[in-house]
Amino acid sequence: MDPDDIEELAMELQGKTVGGWGLVQLAAGTGFAAYVVWAGVLMPGFRRVPLKLQVPYVPSSAKQVENVMSLLKGRSGKMVDLGSGDGRIVLEAYKQGFRPAVGYELNPWLLRLSNYRAWRAGCYGQVFYQQQDLWKVNLSDCNNISVFLAPSVLPLLETKLLAELPDEARVVAGRFPFPSWMPTTSVGEDMNRSWAYDIKTVRQTGQNKPEGCPE
Repeated sequence: MDPDDIEELAMELQGKTVGGWGLVQLAAGTGFAAYVVWAGVLMPGFRRVPLKLQVPYVPSSAKQVENVMSLLKGRSGKMVDLGSGDGRIVLEAYKQGFRPAVGYELNPWLLRLSNYRAWRAGCYGQVFYQQQDLWKVNLSDCNNISVFLAPSVLPLLETKLLAELPDEARVVAGRFPFPSWMPTTSVGEDMNRSWAYDIKTVRQTGQNKPEGCPE
């Protein structure tokens, strides 16, 4: 997350002094900083989630957001970010015309940060951040999905998405591809790479069939 976001949010929403957060800022980019933020602020939101389904928060870079939006170019309708973190992808989706633009995130701190970013952008109340477990959300009305999740949870997510999404849906995965699906297209390199999957195509090619499913 941006240093100014951390500092301003700390002052606005929690009343902490900038000095305490300054220590984290000085250590930005190091493993220690990541651990401090994760253990002290972000981990509490995951205590209700089984260990194998937990996904640590890593903010998307500007290039990653740009790549996601490029793979959704020309599309419209509802856009959902699963595990929306600080809300930057949802906010950009709203700016590019997706209605509604929704983020699902368990951690209350990240939800506060998301709403703060929306307020600062003049979009508060127009984008929606909901404190819900992404594994329990019904996605049957979603045509555009973005995910920046750990590889360990992607096989389970494949099953959920195939069971719930309409044929017209497109799923964009950032950083890591879905293990059993062939992407329609992709953009970027290394950790900025994103992959787009059209659900109708995934179903037609029989990708990720349940065990015992006849050919």
